[in-house]
Amino acid sequence: MTGVLPARTAAVVFLAFAFAYFFSALLRAITATLSPTLTQEFALHSRDLGLLAGGYFLGFAATQLPLGTWLDRHGPKKVILGFLGIAVVACVAFSMATSFSGLLAARALCGVGVSACLMAPLTGFRRWLAPAAQLRANSWMLMTGSFGMVASTLPVQWLMPVFGWRVLFWVLAAAILLAMAVIAWGVPAWERDGPGRAEPPASYAQVWKHPYFRRMVPIGFFSYGGMIAMQTLWAGPWLVRVAGYEPLQAAGGLFTINLCMLATFWTWGMANPLLARRGLSTERLIAWGLPLSFIVLATIIVAGSSAGALAWALFCVSSTFVSLAQPAVAMVFPPALAGRALSAYNLVIFGGVFTVQWGIGLMVDGFGAAGLDVAGSFRAAMGVFLLCSIASYGYFILAKPDNHRA
Repeated sequence: MTGVLPARTAAVVFLAFAFAYFFSALLRAITATLSPTLTQEFALHSRDLGLLAGGYFLGFAATQLPLGTWLDRHGPKKVILGFLGIAVVACVAFSMATSFSGLLAARALCGVGVSACLMAPLTGFRRWLAPAAQLRANSWMLMTGSFGMVASTLPVQWLMPVFGWRVLFWVLAAAILLAMAVIAWGVPAWERDGPGRAEPPASYAQVWKHPYFRRMVPIGFFSYGGMIAMQTLWAGPWLVRVAGYEPLQAAGGLFTINLCMLATFWTWGMANPLLARRGLSTERLIAWGLPLSFIVLATIIVAGSSAGALAWALFCVSSTFVSLAQPAVAMVFPPALAGRALSAYNLVIFGGVFTVQWGIGLMVDGFGAAGLDVAGSFRAAMGVFLLCSIASYGYFILAKPDNHRA
């Protein structure tokens, strides 16, 4: 289907994709809630926990380049259904794992399986929705993801003593099967724009070489990737090991963080069309807003054990300015290249998530081996992350602005 969809059809399409993305986000963030249980059951070090959580994003990132080509060629519906089938198998495999290597392999396969859950709808929105509606739909998809992350906190913590974490992954597998049925029913097929339409270029060169894309890469890697890394993993261990929370308290803290993110993305969805009409560009909003996250993170590092869930919620919320970059990158390119542009940028983001998640785990263990206590090791690791984030923002500010269409 080509052209802008009628409002009712667009709402059905959005809800069908959002249902799948809810479970994708729940699966992404569940490691933070399960970290005390998995650490105890499998005797994990910080580096192991970071690698396990990052394994999801490694699998996710590994599919992004072929995913973009397949989305442009075959459309969102076919591609996401194929990938979600892998996610079902991955959830079952995770539930049956008996070793760290088994957990890691299944976790990486989970990342592969849900890797189309955001890129598929955003590719469709690029063709099916008007520009202002694309910005709103992107923010509300992220809001749906925050719903999933909220569900991964206290609800999972409450269900754990009743069912155990293994049964929860069987439930997730069944839920993803249901999401596949909803997408098969509600999402239109992908059609060519016309009989004479040429295939998009087979190479990503047009995307990688674009000045606007390059300008957005460092903040996507460190600030966007770092925000997700904190939200889906390291905020939890900080609350337990630095701030002294009990596991149930930490789950409540994560619930608070994700609830704040949900409200923030809903607000962005409401505000984006208004901001666009007033001429406030994505670049200006990021330039003004993103430094707030650096101030908050510096405060967290200085406060140490006094920095709890509200401080991390404020960090994540103040980092959401960088989420505006993703739809902005897509709109620089024509619809025929939207899948490639979105997937290439997603590769940057989730490469950053993997690097930050595992890197912080390595640094926490490394600083501990060098003689720092647990709180000092976490603070030092976060300090390195802060410096990298500030450097990426500096590149964004100094790079030559260029947002002409490819």
